[in-house]
Amino acid sequence: MQIAYRARDITEAHIIAGMLGANGIEAYVGGHYLQGAMGEIGAAGFSNVHVDDEDVYRARVLIDEYESDRVVAQGPEERDKPDHYARWFIVVLIALIWLLWQF
Repeated sequence: MQIAYRARDITEAHIIAGMLGANGIEAYVGGHYLQGAMGEIGAAGFSNVHVDDEDVYRARVLIDEYESDRVVAQGPEERDKPDHYARWFIVVLIALIWLLWQF
């Protein structure tokens, strides 16, 4: 078996494994027991999706298509749009600093 995909977390690994399974590629998600090593903190980078040696190329092609569709699904206006709460936080922070500076 070879690693076809290194996921950020266990959920993403299972999504990829499910997609591969739906396309006829048997996939195994590794790293379940490493997730708890960090306690309640969500550990990242420990989950891998493994496939048989003969399925590696097909799996990576499908994963590349999945990732390219995911980026296209978010249009440029959505990727670059600032967070609404972050703008209000900055406005309130500036107002508080200005008020404190006045007194």
